[in-house]
Amino acid sequence: MSAADTTTPTEVPPPMSVPPPSRPVLPRRKRTFNATPWLLLAPCLLILALVLGYPLVRLVTLSFQKFGQSQLWGFLPADWVGFDNFTGVLDDGEFWSVVVRTVVFAAGCVIFTLVAGMLIALLLQRVSGWVKTLVNIALVASWGMPIIVATTVFKWLFDADYGILNALLSKLPGVEMIGHNWFASGPQGLAVIMLLVVWGAVPFVVITLSAGLTQVPAELEEAARLDGAGAWGIFRYVTLPILKPLIVMLTTLSVIWDMGVFPQVFVMRDGHPEPEFQILTTYSYDRAFVVNDYGQGSAIALITVLLLLGVVAVYMRQMLKIGEVE
Repeated sequence: MSAADTTTPTEVPPPMSVPPPSRPVLPRRKRTFNATPWLLLAPCLLILALVLGYPLVRLVTLSFQKFGQSQLWGFLPADWVGFDNFTGVLDDGEFWSVVVRTVVFAAGCVIFTLVAGMLIALLLQRVSGWVKTLVNIALVASWGMPIIVATTVFKWLFDADYGILNALLSKLPGVEMIGHNWFASGPQGLAVIMLLVVWGAVPFVVITLSAGLTQVPAELEEAARLDGAGAWGIFRYVTLPILKPLIVMLTTLSVIWDMGVFPQVFVMRDGHPEPEFQILTTYSYDRAFVVNDYGQGSAIALITVLLLLGVVAVYMRQMLKIGEVE
């Protein structure tokens, strides 16, 4: 037996646990109300309350009243009728036809606007600087053109007797368009108005998406190209996810704007849109100022506002989802 085996090992005491240093308890700061931001916002909030608040309250009030010319001139008091105006509107088959026409019209405008805007924005990334400058100048000029002026130009372009479009199409072999009335049927006329709306909305979409495309990292595109992705694959898996917040915003704004289209239809049809050209805005106007039923006109306008609030709710939900993912 060796000495090492007979030697009793020395017991090593366990290491003493050192308590962690206690953090100093800081006194809680009392939340104080800072009135400065609200004072700075007060003029803007007051203007919004006067410009938007009063008309909205008046609109809601009229939608629950029987209000015609007699009430307008003060000959009879406005009677409260509850939901009778809404019941009369919702029971009217013509109203639902107008709703379907408005939804189809707005959807067509939104789809064509976003597709055309995306294509032009992608094209601007691949042209020289001076071409891009010329295109941007043309886009800003068309965007800044007043709606009435643009509508008048389109009326002359599609005029049955003197329209340049009919003259150009008639030069094609086998095509005779001289004297063709584009507004003889509702679908053709609404297609022309849709083209006018898209023409006025594309510049904003192009400028916004062009700014978004500058934020797409070239390294990601190059990596996707090295992995064998083609142009469509790069656009779908790299460009589109990065542009998704912008596309959601543009889609929501386009839906709101296109469902609220009024002057294009009103001016294009000389202030008297036919039944096949009626959308919610012009239909509400006709019920209020042509039929002189301001109560039902207000009810239709309020229903339109509620539909648009639904679109805004969907937009806010999508933006919150995007924020959680990021």
